[in-house]
Amino acid sequence: AAALALACVVLFATKNAEEDNAPSSSLAFGFAGASMRRGLNTFRNVRGGVGSRAIKRWIPTARNFAGRMINKAARSKGFAVGMGTTLAAYAMASSPRTAAAFGWGKPVELLEKNACIAGTESPIPDAPGKDEKHFLLGTPMYPPFPENMEMVSLGMGCFWCSENLFMRMPGVHSTHVGYAQGVTKNPSYEEVCSGRTNHNEVVRVVYDPTKITLGDILKVFWERHDPTTLNQQGNDRGTQYRSGIYYYNDAQRKVAEESKKIYQAVLSDSGFGTITTEIEQADEFYYAEIYHQQYDAKPGSRQYCGLSPLGTQFPSDSLSSATG
Repeated sequence: AAALALACVVLFATKNAEEDNAPSSSLAFGFAGASMRRGLNTFRNVRGGVGSRAIKRWIPTARNFAGRMINKAARSKGFAVGMGTTLAAYAMASSPRTAAAFGWGKPVELLEKNACIAGTESPIPDAPGKDEKHFLLGTPMYPPFPENMEMVSLGMGCFWCSENLFMRMPGVHSTHVGYAQGVTKNPSYEEVCSGRTNHNEVVRVVYDPTKITLGDILKVFWERHDPTTLNQQGNDRGTQYRSGIYYYNDAQRKVAEESKKIYQAVLSDSGFGTITTEIEQADEFYYAEIYHQQYDAKPGSRQYCGLSPLGTQFPSDSLSSATG
């Protein structure tokens, strides 16, 4: 079913693409993508049933026909453009996580609370255990932390990248990544990627204010990402990539707001746009899955970095007295 749908619809869509009939072409390719997913799911559901042997005998003929039709379509100029739409539709029909990875089918702004996924009362099963230690620092990842410690949560794009910046700074006691400032209880990564939880991907930094100031941390925060792009960092798009500073006390709030004013002046002088960073009191923090924690420090990591710094410098002495 998937193969025949793809073959027949691709021929129709390609012909329309060649004739510059964009609406018909896009519709057809979209139908092909969705049909691919539906056909595959149907086959998975019936392959153990009564008709599975008949279906299996029919598959080689269908593949042969589909191959000839697609090869014919591929020689036309409209095929390359149209297949992109087909793959997009396939991904959107596949799963929220797949679609979200390509920026398809996900909200582009925060949702009303009643439109978000409700969530669950139980923590996600692959969250780090209560006794889990920081992979790099060897310190606890759960409170209680030593009494003199402060915490701040930061959203600045992919949390793999942001945690990697802060966990190596002298004076940082622990870091962990998770989901914050959203609606859904105990969200999973897949749910956050769908854009239907309102959560942000954040790194929570636990630091010793006698060894490192909040000003030191915010200097790295501002310099190492682009705070002018709303719900986006580089190629990563969605509300979970928004820029945000989430404070735990009023002193931190004042430092954060002052730092934003200072850096906005720097950006304005350099010809950049307006900062979109939100500054809010930290809401409940939900730990991300264990495989996300200290990802860049672990062997075999992809060393991915989606942050897009603007190349400007935060004045190093502007918050020198700010301890947070």
